Amino acid sequence: MADLDDIIFSTRAMRRLKPDPVPDDMIEKILRAGQAAPSGGNAQNWGFLVVKDPEIKRQVQVYYQRAYDEGVGKHYAERLASMPAGETREKLERQIAAVHHLTVHFHEVPVWIVPCLDVGPRGPLGMSGASVYPAVQNMLLTARSLGLGSTLTCRHMMFGKECDAIFGLPDNVVSFAILPVGWPEGKFGPVARGPLASVVHKDRWGTPYF
Repeated sequence: MADLDDIIFSTRAMRRLKPDPVPDDMIEKILRAGQAAPSGGNAQNWGFLVVKDPEIKRQVQVYYQRAYDEGVGKHYAERLASMPAGETREKLERQIAAVHHLTVHFHEVPVWIVPCLDVGPRGPLGMSGASVYPAVQNMLLTARSLGLGSTLTCRHMMFGKECDAIFGLPDNVVSFAILPVGWPEGKFGPVARGPLASVVHKDRWGTPYF
């Protein structure tokens, strides 16, 4: 495994993934890393659905595409319409192209890992994600350490009930993300982030920390 700092700072969202098979032992390592994450009250009331069935993926991709057409794609179009030409616009255009590529080829990615949570009879609460997204990050970092690409996508939740029914989830279990896992077409590299000082505050919001 690569150095932890190298992994953290090069775990980009990889949306262009090859359809080539991924070895089961690698998927198991990713799942074990997810299971090692913390959860609220150490309840460990999660579940990880591994999807390889082409028909199941095809059915979910229909809703994934619909969510793009009805929401995500329109949002991107509005952002581009108000953005002048330049480096920032070109960067957004590249991002949109990658998002669209994953949308169209979502069902062709060899493995999906669907992190789920048993939310009980009350349904999901505002804090429910705190018991599943740490596992997601563990899995993303482990995939990166193995040379595999992935990205955290929750778009299917716009049609969550429909997709969860396709996944065969019981009423008390909700999916919180889909991690498409495959061999990346591109290369890993440093994540692009703004200055740390622009997002860190001291004691009260707006007071510079540095």
